[in-house]
Amino acid sequence: MPRRFSAFVMVLLLSALSWPAPTQTRSQAQAPPLRAWLDRDRIALGETATLNIEVEQADADAPDWSPLLGEFRLSGHTSSRSFEYVNGVGRARTLFAVALQPRREGAIGIPGLRVGSRRTPPLTLTVTPPAATPARAGSAVFIEAEADAQQPYVQQAVGYTVRLYYATPLISGQLDQAAPDGASLRRIGEDVQYAREIAGRRYTVVERHYLLIPERSGPLAVPGAQFRGRGAGGFFDDLFGDGQSELQAGGPPRMLTVRAIPASAPQPWLPLHALALRWQDAPRQARAGAALAVTVEATVDGATAAQLPELQLPAIPGAQVFADPPQADEVFAGGRPQVTLTRRFEIVPAQAGTLRIAGPELSWWDVRAGRARTATLPELSVQVAPAIAASGNASVAAAPVPAGAAGADRDWVRVPGVQGRVRPWALATVAFALLWLITLMWGLHRQPHPAAVAAADADAVPPSAPAAPAHLRRALDGGDLGEIAAALCALAQPPVADLDAVQARLDDARQRDAVDALQRARWGGGDAAAARTALRAAFRPGPRWRRPAARSVEALPPLYPPR
Repeated sequence: MPRRFSAFVMVLLLSALSWPAPTQTRSQAQAPPLRAWLDRDRIALGETATLNIEVEQADADAPDWSPLLGEFRLSGHTSSRSFEYVNGVGRARTLFAVALQPRREGAIGIPGLRVGSRRTPPLTLTVTPPAATPARAGSAVFIEAEADAQQPYVQQAVGYTVRLYYATPLISGQLDQAAPDGASLRRIGEDVQYAREIAGRRYTVVERHYLLIPERSGPLAVPGAQFRGRGAGGFFDDLFGDGQSELQAGGPPRMLTVRAIPASAPQPWLPLHALALRWQDAPRQARAGAALAVTVEATVDGATAAQLPELQLPAIPGAQVFADPPQADEVFAGGRPQVTLTRRFEIVPAQAGTLRIAGPELSWWDVRAGRARTATLPELSVQVAPAIAASGNASVAAAPVPAGAAGADRDWVRVPGVQGRVRPWALATVAFALLWLITLMWGLHRQPHPAAVAAADADAVPPSAPAAPAHLRRALDGGDLGEIAAALCALAQPPVADLDAVQARLDDARQRDAVDALQRARWGGGDAAAARTALRAAFRPGPRWRRPAARSVEALPPLYPPR
């Protein structure tokens, strides 16, 4: 009782001294994060794009896909669950995906889809006219490659795309692209996979992107990509062989002509397709001695962040400038790299008046027009107000005393041993803090023995759950073995990372044997159906966890042992 009382007094004190924070509704506090995205936001008619929806929840409801049926053909519905354990916190995620094949060209809006009680943000998919038929269409597997520029300049960032088409299911395979002599080649981003219909035949396409940077002028030969793999065979392969067939394809080499750096090009040399600058934050008023923030944004087409010069503001007379680290957002769009670079600057004016902030200037070479250009920003004009005068003892002494100031002395009290006078409320606060410390010490002195507390806490832990949770039942009924393992790991309190830890915490022998059968089915070649049946029977009433053992607390030896 004294311990609870002291804790109650502490909560009251902290509540009285803290500023109230904005409140959240129950639904906002408990709603798991939800996001949606497209693997590609620009495709050709006849191709597919994958819509992904991720919920940080193990037993999330499937999205309602029906609003998409008017504009798209849907296929390839998939769902997967994952669990990660980071810094002592377990987090479960559910990912839903569906392939969208648009029925028309143009910009098609993807409405917000209902997932449980919430909706995803709307998205937009741009559909272009059908792409040209590849020259090798008709084969079971073939490769095509393209560069976004046939006559690039030296050190120009060239987007190089390799596409692998296959019309038969793949069992295994490897796609290789050798670097050319006289240029650097670096793979960027992740592979994109989609479907495309060519001449009445449906192909799966794996699209891989590279960044190609020529190092010298002259002809440049890019070797063709090579693929080797195994695919599911046809009827006669199944009848007379192992049901597999060897697959091999090679792409044709690409020839590029690299141009030298023009003599009239600005330095540093920066070949681009486009460059635009803008003020993202541009205040118009400030105060001397106080910092104001401005943010510059650069949108670049045809380069990565590592190729760009640093964004800097020119020197500003009468002010100090402090720059934050730049932030870069890189994408691969239109067949080449693009980046949006932002940087925030803190400016502290030293005096009142008009502060003029000149924008940055970047000189670059327009590779399409073949001419030098300069990107710049208009000058900002900020009105700076005088600084707020600091109050001091001299100014207070020089100020005239109002007629009613004598009565204000009654609001102050003198404390012996303290220089000057203090407010009564400050004295009351100190007295209340002293009383709280005395109560806390008394409560700690009267608290029960730690061994008794540990035993009471151990008795309070329920030995088992009343029934199997919903997401465990769903995984046992229709999920794969990996989903069942993830659900069991997530149920442990706290969650664990593997089934060995789950097995060590279970108190029921049948449940431990069922988990052992699950591990053999996953990794040792056991019977998956028998393991699932054993798991359903053992975990129907819910997992039974071991009681935590009470920690034994040895009594301290006496300060003065008897002689």
